Amino acid sequence: MSSTAITRRHCVLGATSLAALALGGCVSTPVPVPAPKQPEEEKVRPELLGYGPLPHERFPVRAARLDLIDPKYYRQIVEDPTGERPGTVVVDTQSRFLYWVMPGGKAMRYGVGIGRDGFAWGGRAIIAYKREWPRWTPPAEMIQRQPDLEKYRYGMEPSLTNPLGARALYIHQDGRDTLYRLHGTMEEHTIGKAISSGCVRLLFHDVIDLHDRVRDGSPIHVIH
Repeated sequence: MSSTAITRRHCVLGATSLAALALGGCVSTPVPVPAPKQPEEEKVRPELLGYGPLPHERFPVRAARLDLIDPKYYRQIVEDPTGERPGTVVVDTQSRFLYWVMPGGKAMRYGVGIGRDGFAWGGRAIIAYKREWPRWTPPAEMIQRQPDLEKYRYGMEPSLTNPLGARALYIHQDGRDTLYRLHGTMEEHTIGKAISSGCVRLLFHDVIDLHDRVRDGSPIHVIH
């Protein structure tokens, strides 16, 4: 992806209230989990790419199943294609990449899962704050659509199965919460796909890495 391609795209600033509320849910549509590859087909050792077990986390994280992910979505340093200033987060929803812009013309690139059509948000905003092992609170409209979520009206405790995962970065625009998040997932087969209710999903290992790099107040640009 070139910087020219990025600058030519038009960004949608804001979202409808219905879409925004759906975004706050940060849940995904169930999709079949691919059958695991045979051991002889697995050529990548997760620990060598920073995707090994994380036993010292509040909730120990297993090694990522890299055999379920296209290698182009592995975390890696690339030439910066965004033209943004260092410290900016750029989400290119078409390519399913998130960039954290570094000095010297480089960027850390992560593979992401994004929202389905109709639940997408885009534009320029800031990452107002971030949380380790956050609570998840579904919007009232989501609870109305899915009554089984009533038990989480006042929040779901952090855990490996919490929809926000190991980390969450909260996006605000014009001083208001967009209900749009960057957050973790351990559903490896969803990386590179559009299935969630709108939030950007990264592997636990990647969202932990991103969380440690990003500062509160950092700019973010989500491109459609």
